[in-house]
Formats: sequence, structure tokens, C-alpha cells
Amino acid sequence: MTEAPKLVVMGVSGCGKSLIGSLLAQALGVPFFDADSYHSQANVEKMANGIPLTDADRAGWLADLATLIEAQEAGLVLACSALKRNYRDRLRAGNPGLRLVYLRGDFDTIWARHARRQDHYFNGQAMLESQFGSLEEPARDEAVITLDVEARPDTLVQQCLAQLGRAREDADG
Repeated sequence: MTEAPKLVVMGVSGCGKSLIGSLLAQALGVPFFDADSYHSQANVEKMANGIPLTDADRAGWLADLATLIEAQEAGLVLACSALKRNYRDRLRAGNPGLRLVYLRGDFDTIWARHARRQDHYFNGQAMLESQFGSLEEPARDEAVITLDVEARPDTLVQQCLAQLGRAREDADG
């Protein structure tokens, strides 16, 4: 029996992490978690006031997420920005089989999505610009599946599942 995957669906705010992540989790039969739910109240208040988080702000949050990933023995999908390589390395600590699903999109596309959002604490164009400025796109050695956010959600899920299947075949064969 093949082990259930542990996936982090990553990218800047507004790229579709929660939607794609929840659809992937459903397709894979594993639980879905949204990293935003694990932010401290102080972090949420900073972001709501348009103040970008620092690495120090994220340290405890990343530690909690790494523990969550490790505890999910039957696999999971976690929606998490994971913008920097060192954040992803922290999530991977204790979770060597962790795979990344990077939802790549340009600023204008994602900003247009933000403009349609309501009741979300992530606040302002400067915050999104900050995320794009911090983003270190994943390298090939990070076990990454890169998807273009311009595609429809069902297409993105199918592309991801196909690539996961290929990775399993390579590991088995």
C-alpha cells in the first residue's frame, strides 16, 4: 500500500492555496489544514493593519506547522504561504517526504483576485507586494510541483494528481 502524501500547497496570498488545497485533500482522502488558522492573534492583527510579518513573527507559527505535519501519519494537505526556502526547510524538518505544490502567478492576476475578496484579514496592495518581494520560488531539489494559477481549479488538481502519480511510479519502479 502506498503511503498517503504530505503536501504543502504554497504561494503568495490570493493564489488559491485554500481552494486547491481543500480540493486536493478531498481527492486524496487526507485531512486539509489552513496555516492561516495557526497564526497567533498578534500576527493576525499585524496583517489586518497592513504590517508584513517578520521572520521572528513566523518562527513559532512554523514550528507549530512542522509539528502538525509530523503528527499526521496518514498524510495531509496544508495550505501555507511558505515563501522562503528556510521556511520550507523548517516545515520539512522531521518530514523528509514532504512535497510542495507551488501555485505560481503574476502580481496583476493575484492582485485582481484580492480585489474581489471580502472579510479577509490580509490587507492591502503593499502586503501583497511584500509577499512577492519575499518569495523565493522553490528549487527543483525541493520536491516541488509547480502549477500556473491561470488554469481552472479542477485542472490544477488533475495536474497535481498526475504529477504525484508519476512521482509514486518513479519511487516504486
